[in-house]
Amino acid sequence: MTVTYRQPGVVLTDRHFTVPLDHDDPAGETIELYAREVVASDQAHRELPWLVYLQGGPGFGANRFVGKQAWLGRALQEYRVLLLDQRGTGHSTPANRQTLPLRGGPAAQADYLALFRADAIVRDCEAIRAEVTGGAPWTVLGQSFGGFCTVSYLSHAPEGLTAALITGGLPSLDAHADDVYRAAYPRIERKVTAHYARYPQDVERARRIADHLLTHEVTLPNGYRLTVEAFQSLGILLGGGEGSHRLHYLLEHAFVRTPSGTALSDAFQEEAQGLLSYAGHPLYALVHEAIYGQDDRPTAWSAERVRAEFPQFDAAKALSGDDPLLFTGESVHPWTFDCDPALRPLRETADLLAARTDWRPLYDPARLAVNDVPVAAAVYHDDMYVDTAHSLRTARAVRGLRTWVTDEFEHDGVRAGGPRVLDRLLALARDEV
Repeated sequence: MTVTYRQPGVVLTDRHFTVPLDHDDPAGETIELYAREVVASDQAHRELPWLVYLQGGPGFGANRFVGKQAWLGRALQEYRVLLLDQRGTGHSTPANRQTLPLRGGPAAQADYLALFRADAIVRDCEAIRAEVTGGAPWTVLGQSFGGFCTVSYLSHAPEGLTAALITGGLPSLDAHADDVYRAAYPRIERKVTAHYARYPQDVERARRIADHLLTHEVTLPNGYRLTVEAFQSLGILLGGGEGSHRLHYLLEHAFVRTPSGTALSDAFQEEAQGLLSYAGHPLYALVHEAIYGQDDRPTAWSAERVRAEFPQFDAAKALSGDDPLLFTGESVHPWTFDCDPALRPLRETADLLAARTDWRPLYDPARLAVNDVPVAAAVYHDDMYVDTAHSLRTARAVRGLRTWVTDEFEHDGVRAGGPRVLDRLLALARDEV
């Protein structure tokens, strides 16, 4: 059922689609996709070109905007916008600990989730494009992992695109997950060092929390086991524009005095569990390393293995001396599934995905080399989540791609910079600057 309703300045329409679970088996099982159509109120009856938004992640549904927030207001000046919940996220046949047992055991779940990568998302877009646009090509805006999907789109179905806009999401075309994390840990260390330079008082605060966690078993109110490694993973905040400040405010109220002695405060625990829990986006943890799988090598818990090559991230080692505790960033580890109650039932499924070797190619370098779709990409200098060197190498491999390399924003620039970021990318794609 199609439902249309209004918010300030916009008209919204809920759209539902049925697509094959496996596009190579179009007559087989199907799944449901959801997307929200948005158009400016004063243009609701006009024929406008379409822009489809691919969210970052993997594992997050599209933004739930109110009115013309962030970049959406700029887009609505000339487009109808389709905010797509990618398969497995939001309202699009969600994949989580509650729904995945419907597939069967861990092996069946892993086979199912192997169909939830960028190549399938692109084929979903192509399957619904005819219904949405009448067959006309559309513009795609891809943020972070959505940018990975966009490069896959350019590789496999460029005929569906009038233009491609990418923010913080130019992937390496051929890097194994190990290469991704070997590049990532030094970047994360730089971000932590910059945080401590801004907030030197946080050095001792972080060490104190880590020491407490090494000597106490702490379970957060939602059942999350807060280990020292889990605490370190709060460094994921440092990749966002306000992240350093958010981390500082979290650390400053960590402890309270109680009749039984010093304890982690309820306020700290409540905020930490909200940041650490994957209950709202479990697909992120399940397929995070799988988004890099393209050859006959398993990802094999790459972030965990590669972390061992950087002993400075070992909390016990840091606390045995005078070194500051290093936080970590965007990585998923085996212990993540042991700590988080939203993920515990899926640990064996995750292990099977980590061992998988039959990944399909996500990108086509030969086709990208002769690309004729206008492409513009914002590359954030020293982006904590996506390696800048990898992004620029890919930019050189895509014919006609124009980059805007900036240190004005962190990885969430499309949110923080909103209309200005989108305006710059549109101008680059149209060769106006």
